[in-house]
Amino acid sequence: MIDFILASTSPARKKLLLEAGIKFRTLAPGVDEDEMVAIERPKGPEELTILLAKAKAQAISTAEVNSLVLGCDSALFFEGEILGKPLTHDVATARWKKMRGKSGVLYSGHHLIHGPTGAEVSLAAATEVHFATLSDQQIDQYVATGEPLQVAGAFTIDGLGGAFVEKISGDYHTVVGLSLVGLRKMMADLGLDYLSLWR
Repeated sequence: MIDFILASTSPARKKLLLEAGIKFRTLAPGVDEDEMVAIERPKGPEELTILLAKAKAQAISTAEVNSLVLGCDSALFFEGEILGKPLTHDVATARWKKMRGKSGVLYSGHHLIHGPTGAEVSLAAATEVHFATLSDQQIDQYVATGEPLQVAGAFTIDGLGGAFVEKISGDYHTVVGLSLVGLRKMMADLGLDYLSLWR
């Protein structure tokens, strides 16, 4: 049995793995993302999300040396800007006023470390997201729920924000923040069987 650790406290990622029948535990990586980005200065959303996913996985793997550790990170690329978590109501509101009726690309970076062998692999997945045309009042009501503040791009697809995602082009799970298809492929790259994670 593989001891699989998700290096994340994201409720959406945890829910996704539970629904996928995967046995896992979670640990908070404690990575200072802002400091890392300032130092490394990644050039685009793919490089950014892989950089942070790798840092999270490595932060946990150094102590959990016999485990399989997955780090993840997400960002929305919209009109040339990389958008992470808005954190405040004002930023989330302004962001939605720009995004409504338009589309962006949600990137989710993944980094998987197999502690027993020391093997590592990274993967970034991207999915185009088309946003509904919301009124100012609808945006205010959505932001007031607090949901958009702590998620990349200021929206969810698996929560209240799901009604405002008109369509996607790509992998649904990427938008949630963890591509199951990507996880299966990364495990295969490390010579591991994805099905061994099933409870």
